[in-house]
Amino acid sequence: MRSLLAISILSFAGLVLPACAQNQARPELVKTAQGEVRGTVEDDAKVYRGIPFAAAPVASLRWKPPQPAAPWRGVRQVAEFGPSCPQGRIPASGGREANAIRGASSEDCLTLNIWAPVRSNKPLPVMVWIHGGAHRVGSGSAPFYDGSAFARDGVILVTFNYRLGLLGYFAHPALTAEAAANAPLANYGTMDQLAALRWVQANIAAFGGDPKNVTVFGESAGGVATLSLLTLPEAKGLFQKAIVESGDGWNMTPSLAEAERTGVAALAAAGVKPGATVEELRALPPETFASFKSGVGFGPIVDGRFLRQSTAQAFEAGNVIDVSLIIGFNSDEGSLMESFQMGSSAMLSSVPGAGLAALRAAYGERAPTDEALARRLFADGAFSAPARWIAGKSAGGAPSWLYRFDYVAERMRAQRSGARHGGEIPFVFDSWSAIPAIAQALTPEDKKMVSTIHGCWVSFAKTGTPVCPGAPAWPAYAPAAGTLLDFAATTTPRTGFDKPIYDVLERALLPRALGAAPRR
Repeated sequence: MRSLLAISILSFAGLVLPACAQNQARPELVKTAQGEVRGTVEDDAKVYRGIPFAAAPVASLRWKPPQPAAPWRGVRQVAEFGPSCPQGRIPASGGREANAIRGASSEDCLTLNIWAPVRSNKPLPVMVWIHGGAHRVGSGSAPFYDGSAFARDGVILVTFNYRLGLLGYFAHPALTAEAAANAPLANYGTMDQLAALRWVQANIAAFGGDPKNVTVFGESAGGVATLSLLTLPEAKGLFQKAIVESGDGWNMTPSLAEAERTGVAALAAAGVKPGATVEELRALPPETFASFKSGVGFGPIVDGRFLRQSTAQAFEAGNVIDVSLIIGFNSDEGSLMESFQMGSSAMLSSVPGAGLAALRAAYGERAPTDEALARRLFADGAFSAPARWIAGKSAGGAPSWLYRFDYVAERMRAQRSGARHGGEIPFVFDSWSAIPAIAQALTPEDKKMVSTIHGCWVSFAKTGTPVCPGAPAWPAYAPAAGTLLDFAATTTPRTGFDKPIYDVLERALLPRALGAAPRR
């Protein structure tokens, strides 16, 4: 399933062309720990783009934990997004992912963006978004991540960039030898995410935010990142709530030794000479590390220093930060198989023989062919069943809520068999304006779903309980009942949804994520 994770956490929404700032006014100055900034006023939001939250990870700081951003004198104008982090192109698939165009990229990319209401007389809840993109691509400035609707509804939104690919998730024997004992290794992208949350704690009050009411949320790789943060003791107190959209909790997280072997092989494939020193590696242009092959996966690494356990191991042992949690998945996560041209035989071979037979029986006529079964396995093995399991593991402390997103805008229903991976994002952000042709064709039913799920997320950020406008009450998850909220044409709670299938997948796939043999 490790190759499944590497592919499955790609988010189409992390790849859309960054929006251009439209300056309409000059808001008051804001004093941060590094210096004063001035953003713009756009409609009802104060917007601050491209604020450095850490020093540029270049030269001697490449493959090092993020360092504090340097202070500046005078007023820093923050009207434009910063560059995205270096990244490769997506494998050609004919889909939106392959044709996306990014703005400028640079290794000096550790910046964040803030949307805040123009008027407020009290500290406001804060939501911090972690973008998706398989830990390979994307940025915090994609148009679908526009925070205007959150600001309109009394929530401050923060988005940010983090290091990607071989610059963000990389281990090498030379780097290990260079590092001090117990110095964190390999997970530089995750370290950036932690640094962004620390910056929020130190500075968000100056923008009108409440540092004691922070919700971290992310989709795909951003969901995986959110789960990883929940396993880090260093993250305790940096956020009080979390939302995981389509994040895999059963990923086969490599050890440091495994990641070192992968790192050496990746450099060789990039044409780097064997035995290159750390100094020589840091002198290479970032483009050397930006490209990737479809079989190369990136993401968290158990280095034993910073990341001590995989997500599954930490949740199984209860070694996680206990916060209120929303977690869920979309109804057609299997659409990613098309994007990556993944064959059904490779997918089915990831399940042991006895487990595959049980899975065929559980799906029955719902997956009559190997192709249909592989698509369901891709979706349910990486997203649906892990989400249910994580919700159950979390339910014993602070409450958790499980959802399934099965809504497709009416104009797109003829081309969709369900809600594709990332399909919930423009509903969550109320950001369909990023695609004007669809925005102009939204029906009253579509707009109702925008109001429902966006309202859920806003109410959760404000109060810790999701109240969804126009939808029935969403019960907190309890393993005995197994109730999720199904966001669909008719949004409704559903009890025991696909329980026989998820039970089979849990027996077949979870043990390997925990480092054990599959249960029969």
